[in-house]
Amino acid sequence: MDSNLLEKDINDILQTALTEATDTLHLIDPTEAAIQALVDVATAFDGELPTIRMLAEERAVKETLEDFLIASRAADLIDAEQLSIRTLTDPAANSLLISDDSVLALVSAGDRIAALTTDDRSFVESARETYDEQWEDAESFHLRTPPISRIRDTLAADISDAARADFDAVLAELNTARGDGNGLDEVTISLLIAAKNEILLYDISKWGEDVGIASKATFSRTKTKLEDMGLIATEKVPIDVGRPRLRLQLGDDRLREAAASDLADVAQDLLN
Repeated sequence: MDSNLLEKDINDILQTALTEATDTLHLIDPTEAAIQALVDVATAFDGELPTIRMLAEERAVKETLEDFLIASRAADLIDAEQLSIRTLTDPAANSLLISDDSVLALVSAGDRIAALTTDDRSFVESARETYDEQWEDAESFHLRTPPISRIRDTLAADISDAARADFDAVLAELNTARGDGNGLDEVTISLLIAAKNEILLYDISKWGEDVGIASKATFSRTKTKLEDMGLIATEKVPIDVGRPRLRLQLGDDRLREAAASDLADVAQDLLN
């Protein structure tokens, strides 16, 4: 690895670190931006990933993984045993990348970022030993968001291929999915896709609970909110035994006329 790296984007540094690491890569005390960058770079990585151990402050991890787009891809990496996350009790002096052969300290200055690097064998071994010990003592971070690949596969199998295609089209246009005014959350997205495809509330909420997105009760509450705001309408569908079920439909002409790729933007405008 070059003695020092100077880049405009942390993604470039992480790409280099992942390419040159041969066994395990430790990411120590990353910022929220670094956590997101790691998920982005590792997800798109063309080659065999090293084992990635992230030792991070719980607040930074929680805040970053509130975004469904990031969390569901991180869950894919965890599910494939390519990424592990544990929580750091005491912050490090710098954010660090530690590989078998080098230690990189990440330093930001304005719109540039540098990785100040040493490959001194004794220092690298000492750093690895220090953080291996911290890793063994640290608590695992349990991510509740399901992997995006499982979401996509089960959506096609349990609901329809068309619903999965619309789901993919919506996610492809989102920069964030937090549900706090910065992008729709995963339950709202799922309900809008179900309404576009006129799926029963029972079916989409059962799928959502089974795959681990949210409970049926959360789907029901969100449906009521969207219905009250006019984004979703429902139609009663009689069944042989029991209460009629509700077929979801889009409740606004602007949503009905929108392509799947525009659905999130139109829905966000209506919600605001």
